[in-house]
Amino acid sequence: MRYPEFLKDRGTIGFVAPSMGCTTEPYRSAFDNAIKRFHSMGYKTIEGPNCRCDSGIGISNTPKKCAEELNESYASVDSDVLISCGGGELMCEVVPYIDFERVKQSKPKWYMGYSDNTNFTFLEATIADTAGIYGPCASSFGMEVWHESLTDAFNLLCGRKLSFTNYPMWEKESIKDENAPFVGYNLTEKSCISSIPAVAKGSRLTMRGRLLGGCMDCLINLLGTSFDHVREFNERYSDDGIIWFLEACDLNVMGMRRAMWQMKNAGWFSNVKGFLIGRPAHFGEEMFGIDHRQALSSLLRESNVPIIMDLDIGHMSPMMPVVCGSMADVSFDGSNFTISYDIEQ
Repeated sequence: MRYPEFLKDRGTIGFVAPSMGCTTEPYRSAFDNAIKRFHSMGYKTIEGPNCRCDSGIGISNTPKKCAEELNESYASVDSDVLISCGGGELMCEVVPYIDFERVKQSKPKWYMGYSDNTNFTFLEATIADTAGIYGPCASSFGMEVWHESLTDAFNLLCGRKLSFTNYPMWEKESIKDENAPFVGYNLTEKSCISSIPAVAKGSRLTMRGRLLGGCMDCLINLLGTSFDHVREFNERYSDDGIIWFLEACDLNVMGMRRAMWQMKNAGWFSNVKGFLIGRPAHFGEEMFGIDHRQALSSLLRESNVPIIMDLDIGHMSPMMPVVCGSMADVSFDGSNFTISYDIEQ
């Protein structure tokens, strides 16, 4: 696995939009404020040509132009790291135009984004053996006062912090809109992490393995295509074992279970060491009398590995930054979850 160099003081942050750009409110104003913030911290910034474009369908531009921006920005020496402008709907259509061979041959560069950006963070690990960060997109850094999770994500980009712990509260309903683009998270819900097996008082559940995953909505689109190299990835890293981190956006309770069934029966979990499940965007909903916890846990139990659920991963803010492709040590004591990355440079 290739690990990029961390962002140095006064380095250059590049922004790209292989999914949606920052063209509508509150994202446009938040993006402007994020750039202002980075400049005040002494960093330089550079925007790709699609960052403020909305001429595509579910993405910033045509699939080919989105890929051209990503290909050029990744290989360019003008930026030190890349942060995606945002998620979206159809980055899967960009994938055929991404030059993964060029990614392999280029000096590795940190790329950070989540949701639709799974189409790159997952594939750069499984195809190009290059680690990426499943974490906040550019406009999130426009928050007037950064939440601890944003500081954590930026400190990871800079290599200042490699171990992270869950946050005590989370946001079920955002109050960020065009009239309040810089507002912080609406933290109304207490952390509700649980595990299988349950952790007895005074004990601790631990795992070590290589991280792989992202947004299930995107992963099931990639499964079975010519871009599905998970079987080969499992073979290359068979000695490490895989800790899968997974979360969902549009999938409802049964949609999440179907996605898990599909990944399981495609052999993706053949080398699994454990599962880290983020809070889904459909948190709290039930279908046929069961919620997402029951729907997923009863299926994942068949793998006979630890399962930790409702983590700070993905769409329900705040989110912990997750290094896709990295070796990691995970621990959970019944209330506190910690993940530490083993990154070699």
